[in-house]
Formats: sequence, structure tokens, C-alpha cells
Amino acid sequence: MNVTERVIHEQFPFWTGALSADLPVIDAPLVVVVGCGTSYYLAQTIASAFNQNGRNALAVPGGEWARRPSSYVSKLDDICVVALSRSGESTETVQAVDASRAAGLRTIAVTCEKDSSIVRAAAETVYLPTHADEGVVMTSSASLMLIAGLRMADDVLDGAITKAAEAPLKVLSGIEPEFIAGREHFVYLGAGALYGIASEGALKLQEMSLSYAQTFHPMEYRHGPISLIDERSLVVLLYSEDTLAEESKLASEIQAKGGKVIGLGGPGDLSIPVAGKGLARIPEILPALQVFGERIAGSKKLDTTAPRHLTKVVVLA
Repeated sequence: MNVTERVIHEQFPFWTGALSADLPVIDAPLVVVVGCGTSYYLAQTIASAFNQNGRNALAVPGGEWARRPSSYVSKLDDICVVALSRSGESTETVQAVDASRAAGLRTIAVTCEKDSSIVRAAAETVYLPTHADEGVVMTSSASLMLIAGLRMADDVLDGAITKAAEAPLKVLSGIEPEFIAGREHFVYLGAGALYGIASEGALKLQEMSLSYAQTFHPMEYRHGPISLIDERSLVVLLYSEDTLAEESKLASEIQAKGGKVIGLGGPGDLSIPVAGKGLARIPEILPALQVFGERIAGSKKLDTTAPRHLTKVVVLA
């Protein structure tokens, strides 16, 4: 077990801090959640959670919000900007906070580094200590920012989520090499708030294993992209409770065309039960998606502690 995988398995004691951290109350009529890379995909899920809980929100990449906010909102007023950055140094996210404060908007930084540029830039900070050995690939820190973001969106999470997350993690940690052998085309499907986490799962796979992965909403996948499915395809389907029946039919269609399906919360060639209800199922499945990237990397004999072309902090000169 390398350091990347060890951190994935050892992240759960840090969840306690994210579950108990004092969080700012957000009363603005619109919440804009910004981030880059993993943080942007977390932002997509967190924004969906705000919307599901009755608060208007949208997710915007940090660089986009810093440069062209008018492409996303018509007026820059009465907005709370929540900025996610593990390191607190991601250039575009810090720029997004600077631009938001200059426009007179409320700014909240969510970060795992207490003494960082984003902390100095934002008016308020949520600090989430993470695993000291976490490397380039975001694992423990991603889970912590997700949990804190869901709680800010008024979602109720408790310590039971930690135990629940260990079960799917164990299943995908022990996936048989024969199951993934010959699979080169990877697809992640998730609806609503699960779409951002599906995107994050695909990103993890790409970063860790240098594999090409796509992300779609489940029903949208039928409209063209399914043409690529064959015996080399492996689809990770994050089931939604309210659309389980129709997503199960999609899984059957994929299997009939030669693809394998990992079903989290529903049927598949590998079906993994999900205990959580509603938004609580999202942090439950995230560590499993992280370790799946490690398993594919291992099958290709790649070292996830030094992913190609990547650095732990993306700072633009």
C-alpha cells in the first residue's frame, strides 16, 4: 500500500473535525461556490445541495468567476462567495476571492491550510486540518471540504457517515484484477448533486492512472455517447434513489453492449450497497471513488504519489 492509498484509508479520523467545525451562517439570496480542479467538482455538488435545501446557488470555476462573473450572474450584488482550496494558494481561486471582495461581496474561504493566501484574502475562513501525508492527489482534503460544504448548505450529517463510507471503500479496495482487465474506456454517471462527484471520480482516475474518462448525467448518456460502449468499457454509475428504476435500465443497456457496470447504490456487474439517504450518500461514496483510481493505476503499474504533469499546488506565474 503506497502513501496515496494509505491516506485514503486513514482519512476518517479527520472527518470528525469537518463534522464538528463551526460554520458561518449564509443568508445571502445567492451563493456562488468557486474552486479549481477537484475543488470545482466539489463546488458543483455543494451548490446542488444549497439548491435542494431551498437556497439558490451555482458553481463556477475560480478562473471564470475572477475574470467574467457577468457570464454567470446578471448583477454582482447580495451574493455570498464560498471559495474552496486545499492549499489556499490556487491562483485563480485566490483571484476569485480578491475580485469578489473588491465588488463588495461576502467571501468565505474553505481550506486545509491556516496560513495561506486565501485566508488573507477572504473575510471569513473555515479551516479543516487534513492528513499530513496527503500528496499531489486530493483525497482526505476533498472529503473534508465536501462535508463542510454540505453542512453549510444546511445538510445534516453525523458521525455515522464515517462508518458508512468504510463499506464501499472496502469493496473497491478489494476489486479483483480480472474485473478491470482489458477495460480502457471509463465512464462516470451521476445525476443532480451526484454529477459533481461523478466528475471528481473521473478526475481521480485520470490523474492517478492516466486513463481517459468521461462524465455524463445518466439519462443524457443515451443521447449519443453510449455509441462508444463496447467490451473495453467500464461504467461507474452513481445511482439516485428517485430514479433507480430508469438508471437500472440504462445499466442493462450498457451491459448488453459489452460494457461492465459498477453500481453504487444499485445494480451492476459489481453492485455496492449505499446506506445513506439523500445528500448523505455523497461523502459515503467519495473515498471508494478515490481508491478505485488507485486500483486502475496499480493495474497499469503507475505510481500515484507522483502523477504525471501535476503538482500539489497550481500557481500561475
